[in-house]
Amino acid sequence: MNVSAGLLRRNVRGPQISSQLWIVAPALLVAAIFVTGCAGRRSTASQPPAPPVQPDPAPPAETPKRDADASPVIPTPHEGVAFEEGKASWYGAPFHGRKASNGEIYDMNKLTAAHRTLPFNTVVRVINLNNGKSTTVRITDRGPFVDNRIIDLSYAAARQIESIGPGVVPVRLEILSAIDPTAGFFTVQIGAFRERANAERLRDRLSSTYSPVAIQSFESSNGSYYRVHVGKVSGEDAAKRLGQRLHEREGVKPLIFRIDSATP
Repeated sequence: MNVSAGLLRRNVRGPQISSQLWIVAPALLVAAIFVTGCAGRRSTASQPPAPPVQPDPAPPAETPKRDADASPVIPTPHEGVAFEEGKASWYGAPFHGRKASNGEIYDMNKLTAAHRTLPFNTVVRVINLNNGKSTTVRITDRGPFVDNRIIDLSYAAARQIESIGPGVVPVRLEILSAIDPTAGFFTVQIGAFRERANAERLRDRLSSTYSPVAIQSFESSNGSYYRVHVGKVSGEDAAKRLGQRLHEREGVKPLIFRIDSATP
């Protein structure tokens, strides 16, 4: 009887101790995880954030330097206004260093040209119709003074379109400036003479019919010439009609020239 009771008491206490261990063990595990987690967060928070990386400053841009003696740069649009076609000649050494019609000193190594009617400083593209090469020039002078040419190029411009050797080549002119080439005052040249007396006789003969009639001197590579100009009309079309009338009535070969403010 006592033996059975002792065995019964041991069997009852065993399960009680086991159940207490299952209750305590999870609590200890949760506490350990909580302590470890807090310690880990404190370690991470104690490190300051890395400063942002700043890029190196870009070096200052350098302003390109330009030679003060270089020719002025002429901006060239992609398209020009077709103006006329004809023959182009060129002029160089005999006129180099002389005063051009606009008052500048002619420099044959700059991209300039002489034209009879376009306003000074007009920018023109000149295309050689034999080879397609082109150059861009600024009008600074008057000429040519022969009826079968429309423009006189500087040596530098003629070299760009390869017309130095031929001397005279067919070209097309395209106006790049925003101008009206037909506006302004024009006159008609009806003759050029080596002897001033011949120019004066022609002037006197025509003065009774046309007005004004003026004589203008011109220095060429062959010496001085005296040109006879008739009329002062507004618009190039009116000047062309006057030239045609002079050709029919007087038998002269007219050349139309623009009257510049600096021209006497």
